Amino acid sequence: MSLRELARVVQTSEVTVRRDVRALEAEGLLDRRHGGAVLPGGFTRESGFPQKSHLATAEKTAIADVAASLVEEGEAIVVGAGTTTQELARRLARVPGLTVVTNSLLVAQALAHANRVEVVMTGGTLRGSNYALVGSGAEQSLQGLRVSRAFLSGSGLTAERGLSTSNMLSASVDRALVQAAAEVVVLADHTKLGTDTMFQTVPTDVITRLVTDEPPPHDERAASELQALADQGVQIAVAGTGQSAAPAPEQLPPGVRGRREMPLPVQRGGRMPAGQFRGPGTGPGPGALGAEPLERTARVADLRRR
Repeated sequence: MSLRELARVVQTSEVTVRRDVRALEAEGLLDRRHGGAVLPGGFTRESGFPQKSHLATAEKTAIADVAASLVEEGEAIVVGAGTTTQELARRLARVPGLTVVTNSLLVAQALAHANRVEVVMTGGTLRGSNYALVGSGAEQSLQGLRVSRAFLSGSGLTAERGLSTSNMLSASVDRALVQAAAEVVVLADHTKLGTDTMFQTVPTDVITRLVTDEPPPHDERAASELQALADQGVQIAVAGTGQSAAPAPEQLPPGVRGRREMPLPVQRGGRMPAGQFRGPGTGPGPGALGAEPLERTARVADLRRR
């Protein structure tokens, strides 16, 4: 969007919006361009842990609750890196006799004081942006390993390519984690549905289950992607966040209801293009250059929500 359009939507001046856009870029929520701003991402951009940890927190909590219910006492599993898998690990601390293999320092930290859970860490080189061990050392330590389930997250999920990530080293380790597991469970909130990034980690036909949250009522892209994934036989569990914006059950794709998991007939699904942004503003506002700090915070929060 151009700075002019952003100023019209929030009813302030372009100079003020330019200053707010800088603040949002510092948080990793958008990328500045000449005369405007775009959503962060593309095929190679990846946000760091500080940015990811503050995004979709309610959704990640709900997803982690459902995913933890899949884990049984005495089971051996692998858990990949990510903020959603970190939430899962916090819940796994209560499962007795569990063995967790992970390349994530965040997952290991969440389980460090769980007396009845054994944590096995891979080797490898520390990748500071997401506190994960990657590289040949991590991959070699997973050779010959066999567990019941792998719980993985990523940067994007589509029915066409499956789970993907923006970093080549992370993708290689995730593929090694998948090879060690009899089942693959993907944890992805609705913002990742329909997003495609550079390196494929788990093809769609390898994904056993997807645990996600309820997409907003008018998010056609996420709903379309859920249906396409279900058409390819992925068992889908939708976790409710308790927010009023969640759609009614009849608004979800057929076969995707609440926490039920139902394999559906295989049929290649299509992708839905992302919708265009339409702001609620009706006209330009005056916009004072010397805006008060509280007013600026409110504008930045409004832009963050949009």
